[in-house]
Amino acid sequence: MEPIEGYAKILGFNLFYRTYGKPTKGTVLCLHGGPGATHDYLLSLEDLAQFGYRVVLVDQLGCGKSDRPRGTSLYTIAHNVEEVEGIRTALRLGKVHLMGSSYGGALAIATALKYQRNLRSLIVTGGLASVPLTVREMRRLVNRLPPKIRATIAKYEALEDYRNPKYLAAVDVFYRWHVCRLPVWPREVTYSFEHLSGPVYFTMNGPNEFTIIGTIKDWDVTDQLRTIQIPTLVTVGRYDEVTPRVAESIHRGIRGSKLVRFEKSAHLAMWEERAHYIEVLRDFLDGVRPT
Repeated sequence: MEPIEGYAKILGFNLFYRTYGKPTKGTVLCLHGGPGATHDYLLSLEDLAQFGYRVVLVDQLGCGKSDRPRGTSLYTIAHNVEEVEGIRTALRLGKVHLMGSSYGGALAIATALKYQRNLRSLIVTGGLASVPLTVREMRRLVNRLPPKIRATIAKYEALEDYRNPKYLAAVDVFYRWHVCRLPVWPREVTYSFEHLSGPVYFTMNGPNEFTIIGTIKDWDVTDQLRTIQIPTLVTVGRYDEVTPRVAESIHRGIRGSKLVRFEKSAHLAMWEERAHYIEVLRDFLDGVRPT
């Protein structure tokens, strides 16, 4: 299916978007993670277009093909929320199904907390409502890595030498256990990693997935989840770096939400179990009552 691509002027900046399919049954607006990745690693969601859904993917500000502002002051969750609402309005998408992966899941939750009235449903995949809880869980996973890998991580973190090749090699072990377990990563995933926006990632997150020392480090909206009253699907991989415990805390917080665990996946079930993942999303979306 050929995508439609373009730029939308949002809050004074050009944001790149790509859409697939026609909204026969509705529109799924997809939010990438990172923060600082690109939309490319979510391209498997175009599969939903075969089933009557328009799929819309966007590069957030400072990411991928979107504009990069001067300085880093606009790289915030609050600004990202307004970008999501801006895209929805600019592209005249109407009420959307909002899907977010990883940090995009946090962003989807933050958007639902402010703009619930513009959403038909919410899908959180490997997402989070509490950075402190997520960090604690990731550290638990790091502590279960082989002793040599753990020692290497500890050594270079103490030195704050996050670019050291030995440190990066140790981090890569974590990624292959808890980000994507496929022996060969899909090129779309590799592309997103290779084109990660340093300014966004380092400002908001930190040097890597489990060292979150950036501006989002204290973000926690767990106590606000009860105000989300739209149909919600929470998915997580059995080996996910954003662990099943994190997913369960969201599921508990959003009354009536559905929780699905992918037993063969880490953080990227949309690739690791692509057909099953799409089936789960399609099932959920098909069950959302028209509004």
